[in-house]
Amino acid sequence: MRQPESGVSKPPRIRGIALLPNKHHVLEVRPLRALSPLLSTDKEFCLLNLYQLALMATLSYSPFGQVPDTQPVVSDSVSFPTQPSVGNWFGDGLARFDELWRVEASQVSKETYYPLYTDVAYSKRLEVIPFDPELYPDVNSPDLGTEQEHPAKLHFFDDAGKQGGTDSQVFITHNDELVLLAIRGTAGGPDMLRDIDAAQVPFEEGVGKVHNGFYGSAKAVRTFVATYLDKFYSGQKLVITGHSLGGAVALLVAEMLRREERYAADILLYTYGSPRAGDKTFVESAHALTHHRMVNQNDPVPSVPAPWMKTSWGMTGLGAVLTFANVPAGLAVLALSPVNMTGESYTHHGRLRHFMPISFKDGDRSAILWTPGCETVTEHAGAVCAKALKAEGGLPDRGGLIRQMLDNADHKMVASYIPHCWASLRRWQEALKKKSASVTDTELFEIEKALEEITRQMMKELSNSTPAGTFKASQLQDEIAKVRETRLRLLKLSKDQVTEAKVYGLIANQPEVLAMSLERWLAHPFNRVPEQFAMAPPDADSNDRAIAALVGGPVPGAAFDLDVDAIR
Repeated sequence: MRQPESGVSKPPRIRGIALLPNKHHVLEVRPLRALSPLLSTDKEFCLLNLYQLALMATLSYSPFGQVPDTQPVVSDSVSFPTQPSVGNWFGDGLARFDELWRVEASQVSKETYYPLYTDVAYSKRLEVIPFDPELYPDVNSPDLGTEQEHPAKLHFFDDAGKQGGTDSQVFITHNDELVLLAIRGTAGGPDMLRDIDAAQVPFEEGVGKVHNGFYGSAKAVRTFVATYLDKFYSGQKLVITGHSLGGAVALLVAEMLRREERYAADILLYTYGSPRAGDKTFVESAHALTHHRMVNQNDPVPSVPAPWMKTSWGMTGLGAVLTFANVPAGLAVLALSPVNMTGESYTHHGRLRHFMPISFKDGDRSAILWTPGCETVTEHAGAVCAKALKAEGGLPDRGGLIRQMLDNADHKMVASYIPHCWASLRRWQEALKKKSASVTDTELFEIEKALEEITRQMMKELSNSTPAGTFKASQLQDEIAKVRETRLRLLKLSKDQVTEAKVYGLIANQPEVLAMSLERWLAHPFNRVPEQFAMAPPDADSNDRAIAALVGGPVPGAAFDLDVDAIR
């Protein structure tokens, strides 16, 4: 028994229920229940996971919130009063059936992005381990010192300020179906220095070379995760997510785990606004890793490090300016980095999901989530063809690098990625209800028209090329072919009917669970408010186009060439 400072033994805690004599008592025994964020463990992409994991990736920026936070913990219990915090979510709120929605302290009521929750047995929740030195003295006793186990130590990793630390922050939790790991992105000066440490170093766990800064963080996170998995892994799916720098680190950690036979087939990765993390050899060797990568149209961070970079960095003058401007410091290397003359190019890993907004002449807006195959869309600010063209043709404008650096709202989670994931989920739910594709005829018509115009401009530029410009000409030819492939992908997407599996993954196979979760989610007015990005645009001119096709005339309001000499 632990002795308090006074030397007096602490009285034992009284447990149980007191029953009065000569009285009848009725005891109602109810199973303990809890809420748990709904997730699909299927490797195929689904909108449910895209939205839910965006929330979890954002929660990774919050503290664990354990009270007391001393090491070792000398109290009889711990609590998690801070909202939002990881501990409050998984160790308190959801166990009390609170439908939590705040994943970042700055969120306000107009940003109530609720997860879809399922009602589960308490033992099947995404758990935070219990803490009770009296019940579990072998692991919770403060006499164990640094060996003592408590929730924050097992579920949360933050090595900021520690000797040799990497300023990495992650949380991990599990149930009997999955282990959830979320890795924080750039949050301060040390992270920014890690962002711009773009030297390519060998990937020791496999082949190829990777970004030195991201790799250092991944090694620290991998050690923490190994301790947790040794205790709690029993064949579950490993669901990993991260934003920005956290996405790059998540990729490296996921590939480290995939190369261990124990976990190889059980990893699912979703990232948001992730920069490049490895060279071509690394990416090709990691092709078996299931990775769904989301990028917003005007997010500059996925454009770095540029394929040609290979450098280590200290704080330069420009780096300091960017730090004070609170801009992702990785962008600084675009202005200052020397060219990689010896190594392979940095390359993106994973299947891209590109969120592209579309504006129509009548003021309507929409957005599609798709996988374009050309730099004209995905790297519009830096593509060779974009530099050669006048940016005409109707594709969404991606501003120059400096504007993106100073106005980087599209990289933020609460301001951009979460609402765009929410809008995409709503949009696909609408398509599911209408038994239609996720792309309408109106959107198909507008985007095809834009791609045709871009192709025309590239062909014109190509015809002006001289022998001295052979390198640029070959790049333009390659981009023309990629635009053609992009148009084919768009056409296929416009014909693919949305299914429940595409929206909800494996949860579609549990109709009762899905119905109850949707009923709870839609009970919040926020999830029923019309939002243009979430709603399919009206196909107002489809009849006009159909009539024009029949009679061979122009579509009213559309541009067309008029042959004056043909007029009689």
